[in-house]
Amino acid sequence: MSLAEPGASLLERSVTGVCRGVLWVSTSVIFVILVANTVLRYATGSSLQWANEVPELLFPWLVMAGVVLAAQQGAHIATTFLMEAVSPAIGRIVATLSWLVVAGLYATLAVSTWRMLEIVHDEKSPILQLPGSITYTCVMLGMGLLAVLAAQSAWRSWTAAPSTPDTTATPPIPVAHW
Repeated sequence: MSLAEPGASLLERSVTGVCRGVLWVSTSVIFVILVANTVLRYATGSSLQWANEVPELLFPWLVMAGVVLAAQQGAHIATTFLMEAVSPAIGRIVATLSWLVVAGLYATLAVSTWRMLEIVHDEKSPILQLPGSITYTCVMLGMGLLAVLAAQSAWRSWTAAPSTPDTTATPPIPVAHW
């Protein structure tokens, strides 16, 4: 669901807003640093010593925010033939159980990452001396958000009104848009 979609819950709107903010800030900062460093390199022959570390620290945040947004909008690859082959009642149960398993796996990854933070905190970047836990924190937060969104999807699939497939309707055939 998009940020402006009327059916989006407060949770979804919040996650979308935070992830979009992280995407914009990280992309902008990475772009400005890389452009400034390139200009300095060509204009003066020198570069900012720390200019390689900051993009390396921000890139995982950019990726994780994109992963969460893609999952929220259903943009990841999905295999749906099983769900289309079973009755709506069975499909509801399978969908709910599948989402619960996914939520549990994401939560497990978030907890595992939490447990590793103390270890990776001791690793420091060479120039800025920033802890390695900065990038691991984005993984933990991303997995936590994915777990919450998967649990919400499980709830929605369980509470959704059963639908009866319309066997008379022909599926729309996409046409070229050029």
